[in-house]
Amino acid sequence: MTGTAVAVLCALAAAALIAVGSVAQQSSAAAVPDTDSFVGSLLRSPRWWAGILGDGGSYVLQVIALVFGSVLLVQPLLVASLLFALPLAAATTGRRVTRTTWLLAGALCAALAIFLLVGNPSEGTGDAAAVRWALPLGAVLAVTAAAVVVAVLSPRLRALSFGIAAGILYGVTSAFTKHVTDLAEHGIPQLLGSWQTWTLVAAGAAAIYLQQRAFQAGSLTASLPALTVGEPLAAIVLGMTVLGEHLRTDGPGRILVGAAVVVMLVTTVTLSRAQAADTPADAAATPAPAPPPETPRRR
Repeated sequence: MTGTAVAVLCALAAAALIAVGSVAQQSSAAAVPDTDSFVGSLLRSPRWWAGILGDGGSYVLQVIALVFGSVLLVQPLLVASLLFALPLAAATTGRRVTRTTWLLAGALCAALAIFLLVGNPSEGTGDAAAVRWALPLGAVLAVTAAAVVVAVLSPRLRALSFGIAAGILYGVTSAFTKHVTDLAEHGIPQLLGSWQTWTLVAAGAAAIYLQQRAFQAGSLTASLPALTVGEPLAAIVLGMTVLGEHLRTDGPGRILVGAAVVVMLVTTVTLSRAQAADTPADAAATPAPAPPPETPRRR
């Protein structure tokens, strides 16, 4: 089995674990009232911990995939997590996946195949100097901060905006993972003494927190598409601007790859919107029971 095949298989397995973990975490986060301690309630939830274990397994598989393939190869495949999550979410609610959903899923898979076969992404360098990171990373973090501000100011967009912010930060961790993995081979002191290691840790912790906030703010279909698309986009931007990765295609091939990226984004969002449109009204739409009558006061 070639290194590219190992990277593809690990990335797809990671996408499946992302889906399982997302479904478990969203159901736990959505059950936490605003009046309760958010983090404390999650830490006491066995279902949430099961979802975190799924994410942990996914991250390990992503690390293995990045050992054998580039960021530009691995990240687009993680978009497939939405393909796994939507049927899983439908199964947990006792609903079937519609023909339209499967057609959109097939279009997304075709776009992924075109991106990989035509684009033929190259390997890059993982140890770029800090000065090369400054501007691209600063721009990516600025977009993240703007998304958080929108989430705080607009409850209607909270799930979507927190999802965008979390997805971008997950993309940042992916861009740093390859270099940090290489550092681990040179010993713990060099690993702990690298600014890339601590940037990865900080971005990962912030991404997990914002992801849970997104899950609490709305349904899985309101936040997962943003998470799914935001991560590969951020990783691809950093891979091309900092790590020296590029697509090995010219002319019509670049146009085809660009069209594939557009199809990936459109079908990903349309899949989630179609799923949301088919979702029956939840318990929140049910009128609350009337309070019991007050006991008449004695004179």
